[in-house]
Amino acid sequence: MKIGIASDHRGLRLKTKLIKYLVKKKFEVLDYGTNTTDSVDYPIYAFRLGEAIINHEVDYGIAICGSGIGISIACNKVKGIRCAKVDSPKEAKATRCDNDANILALNGSMPTFKALDIVDAFFKTPFSNEERHNRRIALIKDYEEQHDTQVITSIVETEVNIDER
Repeated sequence: MKIGIASDHRGLRLKTKLIKYLVKKKFEVLDYGTNTTDSVDYPIYAFRLGEAIINHEVDYGIAICGSGIGISIACNKVKGIRCAKVDSPKEAKATRCDNDANILALNGSMPTFKALDIVDAFFKTPFSNEERHNRRIALIKDYEEQHDTQVITSIVETEVNIDER
């Protein structure tokens, strides 16, 4: 399984630890940035991760920022992404089982042991494929199609020169 991972500067510490953990567990991991503790704009990295999933570069993603909230909002702007900000293994299981989430968003200051438990729960839990959950996901997809907005590719494609910030 290929996992994409992205963070802003406040999620870098946890992202680095999660990459090592996932590689040790034999996942293929692609890092979509950032790799600096200098202040960066999390939407750039969220859009890159979301696009990687939509373009089938990776199967699932992990997004990390200071609270996990902002980066989850940005991820969910990418058509076809179902990103959930999760704080417990129970929530990780629920979002995979019920919502077929394809990105897990985490709080960058979360203790590593807690994040590892959440990541394990997320990747071990399959989508239930129950009719009611399929129906709800279909409603979301239909809404996305009816309210399709043009993706701002200039942001996704922008190469940010971190040193100039």
